[in-house]
Amino acid sequence: MAHFGIVAPAFYSHFSALSALAGELVARGHRATFLHRPDAAAFVRDPRVGFHTVGADSHPPGSLAAVLERAANPGGPLGLRRVILDMAGSTDMLCRELPPAIAALGIDALIADQMEAAGGLVAEAMALPFASVACALPVNREPGIPLAVMPFDYAEDERARHMYEGSTRVYDWMMGPHRRSIAANARRLGLGARDGLHECLSPLAQVSQTVAAFDFPRHALPPHFHHVGPLRPTGQPQGPDGRSMPAIAAGRPFVFASLGTMQGGRFGLFRRIARACRALDAQLLVAHCGGLDARQEARLLEAGATWVCAFANQEAVLARADAVVSHAGSNTVMDAIAARTPILALPIAFDQPGIAARVAHAGIGLKASARFTGSARIASLLRRLLDEDSFAARLEALSSGVAQAGGTRRAADIIEAALPLQQPAPGSKAARAAYALG
Repeated sequence: MAHFGIVAPAFYSHFSALSALAGELVARGHRATFLHRPDAAAFVRDPRVGFHTVGADSHPPGSLAAVLERAANPGGPLGLRRVILDMAGSTDMLCRELPPAIAALGIDALIADQMEAAGGLVAEAMALPFASVACALPVNREPGIPLAVMPFDYAEDERARHMYEGSTRVYDWMMGPHRRSIAANARRLGLGARDGLHECLSPLAQVSQTVAAFDFPRHALPPHFHHVGPLRPTGQPQGPDGRSMPAIAAGRPFVFASLGTMQGGRFGLFRRIARACRALDAQLLVAHCGGLDARQEARLLEAGATWVCAFANQEAVLARADAVVSHAGSNTVMDAIAARTPILALPIAFDQPGIAARVAHAGIGLKASARFTGSARIASLLRRLLDEDSFAARLEALSSGVAQAGGTRRAADIIEAALPLQQPAPGSKAARAAYALG
């Protein structure tokens, strides 16, 4: 059986999805080990899955909190540049530290998150088979499709194409520090030219948490790209389940609000949601993922929330909810689709604007500005989600696609079938050890 190394950005949502995949591989007799900075060990909740620390000198214990805070609240252009520099610093560290760690651990193959270039770069340099996993929207580029981080609606006219192309040029310019990191590490590792995350993907297997019907129409994905739907634990649950299901009263709408693990401290937005639900006489459960204190929880209850907690069993709550208000994070949106729950998407950062655009395009929800939308407008949008039948009909079709996509088990099947795990050849332990030492 193989020993898989797992490389991902140090974000809980990415580790959570990949931990589900790792747990399935372990259940099949493989080994799985995450490799990252010391603080990321806290994101691995499954005791069957290993963690190996790298980069403690440049990324010491306690330093991740500031990185996550900057990512959650980048602010203006200078703050955004700092976030991009953090990304570049992580890629530099991993490209430097992974090769000797991989050799020492006897890792046979890598599972590389699409959002961390180091996984693909190091795997290729060490002749290791690897699979790329899109925990967020796929970074695969295609003419006529806006980048995942862009908020644009889908259109096929010439004006839209020019807008997509122009926004891509702006994005590439802004991402200059990270692109230069990828290019420099590719040269140092003896690889051909690389210029972005989309050029660090596996030639063997690429899997995505999305389903094809949710994305904009694509025509140029590689044949080894697979939509498998949400990556969720197949055995024991991971992470905090929080409170048990609240006692939901019959006859009144039930709304769930979550802004994810990184944005859960946005009290003002939660308060606008609570006031909107009060205006609708709707029951509201807020899960802030530890972002609020007890005083803020009490103020949300005063504003109109029915229950406020740090964590909830999201899949169970969504199965009961009549609507969800979300930051348009990939995990929440895919869980809502699976549960057939219409979505009010209030995107904040990362690929959330792109996900919100796809929610609207698929007809499974509505989108609005997290910053500028007031409580009256939120109430109006929620009323549409609760009253209009079209959302339920489109969710039914998309949910069936998610159920049939295969999820974690199919992702593991694809990886086992696509990666040459039984052929040591250039990626043998001896070859990797020689590379790491040379």
